[in-house]
Amino acid sequence: MVFQKQRKPKLFWVSAIAPMVAVAVGCIFAFVVNAEEHGIAIVGPLKKGINPPSLKNLDFDPKYISAPIEAGVITALIALAEGIAIGRSFALMVNQQIDGNKEMIAFGLMNIVGSLTSCYLTTGPFSKTAVNYNAGCKSQMSNVVMAVCMMLTLFFLAPLFSYTPLVALSAIIMSAMLGLIEYDKAYHLFKTDKFDFVICMAAFLGVAFISMDVGLMLSVGLALIRALLYVARPSSSKLGNIADTGLYRDVEQYPGAISIPKTLVLQLGSPIYFANSGYIRERVLRWVRDEKANKDSHGDDVEYVLLDLGGVTSIDITGVETLVEIRRCLEVQEIKVVIVNPRLEVMEKLIVTNFIDKIGKEHVFLSIKDAIEGCKFSLAREKGNEEH
Repeated sequence: MVFQKQRKPKLFWVSAIAPMVAVAVGCIFAFVVNAEEHGIAIVGPLKKGINPPSLKNLDFDPKYISAPIEAGVITALIALAEGIAIGRSFALMVNQQIDGNKEMIAFGLMNIVGSLTSCYLTTGPFSKTAVNYNAGCKSQMSNVVMAVCMMLTLFFLAPLFSYTPLVALSAIIMSAMLGLIEYDKAYHLFKTDKFDFVICMAAFLGVAFISMDVGLMLSVGLALIRALLYVARPSSSKLGNIADTGLYRDVEQYPGAISIPKTLVLQLGSPIYFANSGYIRERVLRWVRDEKANKDSHGDDVEYVLLDLGGVTSIDITGVETLVEIRRCLEVQEIKVVIVNPRLEVMEKLIVTNFIDKIGKEHVFLSIKDAIEGCKFSLAREKGNEEH
């Protein structure tokens, strides 16, 4: 039905009434063959009317309040994450934007009002959203119509739906879900980033075969693991000079980039704090060891290490201590540390912690080119002093 609507938009009503037809046919079939006696699960007895008011049942006794608070916080977090994630996914499909703050206000207001009438937790479930999308709903008016129809059904038709087979309801949801699968995008995701594809499949399989909560937790958990890996192992690179230019780029990306004599230029590309400071220290010292071994084989040596901090947006006290340790380790090897282009926040931390005083203000430069020229001047001056 979904594909028929996509091929022939004028037949949108076919996909719109398809779920109603499935439920009606399922009810008639279950009633005629007495499906429950044959092991076919059905909805079961339904009473007419709406839920009674529950305002009078509110109880704020300290003996009982802890349990609903704990359950409420957990279900609120899951419901908000589920509703906002699903809303954004469907909004992207129709090139629209949603405001997460307004979504949370809407969910909160609905649940506050609903709690006064014994309602179940209200959120934006995938099943209902998918059915609405495939039925062609465009605005919130669909929810108003749905609410009116549901109220009329509860008042007058509720017992008729007691024979609805659960398999019919599952078929409606599965049909809506299959119509949302974009195989080309999944293949493109697989070719582009394998880890993103794993997260996508974990979310899909978890939702399809277990539950929305499990699928959401799997995908969010894997995404957090990936984020932690990126945070704990930030990028760093050795820079070289592009011939006949003043540009300095990653030597792995530009193999033709020229190394600077007696100087190692390193670029750090992430904030430095407790989670990654150890890795950054080991990475910098490893760069120095490899460069010393390479230059020693060519009769050269490393006398300056330039740290380009342009990509370091922030630094904490552990990060500053890491820079102090790097300087101390290199000082033992008679290698000087030079700082290039630190950001304002980083520079303020380095000044307050006296790191700039330790390395000397003359070892802080605005650009890599200026730093290299300064190092060359210092080397030439030291050589002249030795000759005299």
